[in-house]
This record gives sequence, structure tokens and C-alpha cells, in this order.
Amino acid sequence: MQKISVITINYNNKEGLEKTIKSIISQTYLNIEYIVIDGGSTDGSKEVIQKYANQISFWVSEKDKGIYNAMNKGIAQAHGEYCNFMNSGDTFYDNKVLEDIFSQNQSADIITGITKLDTVPATYWYPPKEVSFNTMCYGTISHQGSFIKTTLLKKHYYDETIPIVADWAFFLQTLIIENCTYISLERNICSYDMTGISSTTPYDKERKYVLEKMFPNRILIDFYDKAYKETLYNRYENSSDFGKKMITLSSIIASKIFHKKK
Repeated sequence: MQKISVITINYNNKEGLEKTIKSIISQTYLNIEYIVIDGGSTDGSKEVIQKYANQISFWVSEKDKGIYNAMNKGIAQAHGEYCNFMNSGDTFYDNKVLEDIFSQNQSADIITGITKLDTVPATYWYPPKEVSFNTMCYGTISHQGSFIKTTLLKKHYYDETIPIVADWAFFLQTLIIENCTYISLERNICSYDMTGISSTTPYDKERKYVLEKMFPNRILIDFYDKAYKETLYNRYENSSDFGKKMITLSSIIASKIFHKKK
């Protein structure tokens, strides 16, 4: 039975944190290492962690340098074969998610499934069956809905100089440049808490920076012709209702920061 490290990042979200903790500890799968990284919350989050301390493998409550710094702290403490980031407010879809996926040993570098967005009405985010440069340039993969080999995360800790899209940069590096193995499951993995998320945080500029850092201009020129002749706003305005949802989702996933800036 493979050990799974589930990592929760929290800052001043005690209600969401307790909801997430209850979701993790109610999983029927037994071989879970649970790690909670709190950014020195002042709203009672630390007391929530202490309430469940006997069911948490490792926790810390201290000031950090942002969401990816906190995620890297979690990775450093992980000993499972796979890591999942289930941040405060997010939950597994049901209590058999881990059992259903890991009842048989998995070997892919990255495993991902369906993410339910807590919108009204609910929206479901389906991952691509296959990933390509094009699919990654125009979207991303839910880290809440993914299980990533710990060895891969320890090889490529999140780049803390990229404050908004470091997880997207990680997926570009591993899936596109290194051609890591990937499987997409037709299984609901998690419910994604969208409370308090800003969908207007600009991220196109940061994505452009990452692309130019990773790829030569001969690869990017076609992408720029297609993607950057229009602004994100214009792409949104000219899209169907479904297209608008996907563009908004892409922005939200890339920019969601559970740590409110200190």
C-alpha cells in the first residue's frame, strides 16, 4: 500500500481549515501522511490544528514567504510516494477517493482527475486526456485534483520567484519539457473552494515570463501570434458561456492564493 502525503496550506481560514482536515481524516485509505503548513495565522487556525494534532503527521504555524514557500515547506516534510495539495477550504470529493485510486499501486508521475468547483450551479473541471504544449499554454492542471510523485516535487521545488503561476511552471517543466508520465482519471477527486478568490488577478504577464524563460522564440512565435494578439479580456468577451467559464477558471486556478497577502 503506497503512502500518500496530503499537504494543506492555510492562512487565517480556520473554518475552511477544519473542513479540509475533516475531509482528510475521514478517508478510508489508511496509509496517509498528513502535513499542515500554517502561515502564522491569528484567527484561531492554530487551535484548530492542535485540536486534530493526533491525526496530523506534521504541522507548523509560522510566517512564510507566500503560498509556494509554504507548499515547498510541505514538500520538504513529505515521505509518501505521492503528494496531493488539499489547501484550506478544499475537500476530497468523498471519503473513498484515495482508496479508489491507490487500492492498486500507481506508477505514473502525475495522476489527475475531475475537480468540482464550488460555484452555483456547480461546475466540473475535466483534465485533458493527453497533455501537449498547446493544452498547457491555454490551461493548467488542478493541483487539488492531482497526485504528484514526491521525488518529482523534490527535484523541482516550486519556483518562489514566480508568485502566481509557479505550479503551472512546474507542470510545463515536468510534462512538456521532461515528458513525465501522466494519466487522467474519470473520477471526481475534490471540491475546490472558490470563496474569496480574485478572478481578476493578472497572470498573463507572468505566464509570458515563464514561457520565455523555458522556450526559445522559434517555439513561442506561433503561440504569441495566437494568444497575445488578443487580451484576456477580449478572449473572454468573444467566448461562448462555456468558453467564458473555462477562461475564468484558468485565471482562478493560476492565481488562487490561500494566503491573503500579509
